[in-house]
Amino acid sequence: MAELTIKKRPKNLDLASIRLPLAGKVSILHRVSGVGLFLCFPFMLWLFSASLTSAETFATFKSVFATLPAKVVIAGLIWAFIHHFCAGIRFLLLGMHIAVEKEPSRKSAAIVFAVSIPLTLIFWGILL
Repeated sequence: MAELTIKKRPKNLDLASIRLPLAGKVSILHRVSGVGLFLCFPFMLWLFSASLTSAETFATFKSVFATLPAKVVIAGLIWAFIHHFCAGIRFLLLGMHIAVEKEPSRKSAAIVFAVSIPLTLIFWGILL
């Protein structure tokens, strides 16, 4: 009976040295943006509901959201939504076996960033 030899695979536990391809970064950011949107959704619903209760609450929320930290949080949520949407379309196309080869996959990952970042700036400028 032949003996099995188990090769010890190298372990790289230094996360800062790992270089992900662009498609991997899009995938991770898609998951992170989805979790962020999911966790913020109940708070956003409460904000919308509370802002409609009276003119005073609306004025309070309006003054709070005029501050820089609130604008940064809103910009992050806008980016998360737009990136999650664009990457979701990319993953739907990959699920239909469109652009699954290496080079088209790289291009589609670059397109996600090329579309989501300018759209975020446009929507941030329109909404704020």
